[in-house]
Amino acid sequence: DTPSIAGSVMALSGSILSALIFFALFINPLEARVPFDRLARKQPQRTAAEGICASSVRIFGYKCEEHDVVTQDGYILNMQRIPEGRAGAGDMSRRQPVLIQHGILVDGMSWLFNPADQNLPLILADQGFDVWMGNTRGTRFSRRHKYLSPNQPAFWNWTWDELVSYDLPAMFDHIHGLTGQKIHYLGHSLGTLIGFASFSEKGLVDKLRSAAMLSPIAYLSHMTTVLGDIAAKSFLAEATAIIGVAEFNPKSGLVGNFIKIICRQAGIDCYDLISVITGKNCCLNASTIDLFLANEPQSTSTKNMIHLSQTVRDKVLRKYNYGSSNYNMKHYGQALPPAYNISAIPHDLPLFFSYGGLDSLADVNDVKFLIDQFKFHDVDKIDVQFVKEYAHADFIMGVTAKDVVYNQVATFFKRQV
Repeated sequence: DTPSIAGSVMALSGSILSALIFFALFINPLEARVPFDRLARKQPQRTAAEGICASSVRIFGYKCEEHDVVTQDGYILNMQRIPEGRAGAGDMSRRQPVLIQHGILVDGMSWLFNPADQNLPLILADQGFDVWMGNTRGTRFSRRHKYLSPNQPAFWNWTWDELVSYDLPAMFDHIHGLTGQKIHYLGHSLGTLIGFASFSEKGLVDKLRSAAMLSPIAYLSHMTTVLGDIAAKSFLAEATAIIGVAEFNPKSGLVGNFIKIICRQAGIDCYDLISVITGKNCCLNASTIDLFLANEPQSTSTKNMIHLSQTVRDKVLRKYNYGSSNYNMKHYGQALPPAYNISAIPHDLPLFFSYGGLDSLADVNDVKFLIDQFKFHDVDKIDVQFVKEYAHADFIMGVTAKDVVYNQVATFFKRQV
């Protein structure tokens, strides 16, 4: 893929990329020149016994099961199941499964930083659902593969296209195989994007009961987060790939240095990284933010960040662009990557949208354009909620989210019989 990435980088006319590469290679040479496998080893590896169930679910008095799922391309994904609420199971055959899918640069832990009565997975379990949490490839408990190691660049050769084609199907198949029931899907941020893309290709709709999308993302042309916009337009991910870093880890190494440079050049206070990326959240308390920063962000692939940057720059929802018609022809049989047609999602699929007025990632204008793709959807199958004071992270960590959003989600799911 190097020629195609190089072609993209050649299109950059500004000086930010040069500054980033200079900083990485010369100002901080020890960090920049550490071989890739040593950089990757800096990520602590923890066992399932130290995982999400033990640290963040059972401590609240809930049953929790750790599950491993293998994708068709060999990745071993970690999932959690909360089969019942604290009051007990009742009739398990009547408990409908819900798959909760996190966003970019976080994992399933991001739903569990508040007290039990404010955490979405636990609220849904108490409301009578069989709750599952997914953790996509590359996150801390899904850094495994049948043949590859995260120390190898090949482990990181994927974008959110593969989350659509492999990760979601593996999770759906596992849940459906164990429960025999159709699944409610709940996504946040990137979790909504891969849901939209997957359901538009109709691969999972036969196992899908309904979908709730919080801070929905598909179109990013009006994104107002300064850091994300600059990163996309300065080809940050492409620059990282050129230098040979396949794992995009915002906490350290070259990527961390690049982000510091971007913050400095843009005059951004990146100490408050949550607000810089998501917008000014109204309803996060200090202890929640501390827990978030202690656990997140998670790694993703540099190639995935390139794909997201393409979505920002090109203003079209397409599969990964390899940078030339010849490369695209080789992968897709056509000069341009195929587009995802969101309007092809079945018109009778029950959908719930909730978006915020202060969200810098899921900008109001982009969400309105997204919702417009559903203008032919069955009117009684679509619910839209607008929360004026919410930004991106309020939907997963807001102390008021139970009353403002989560109870509405539970009510929506219960209506789908």
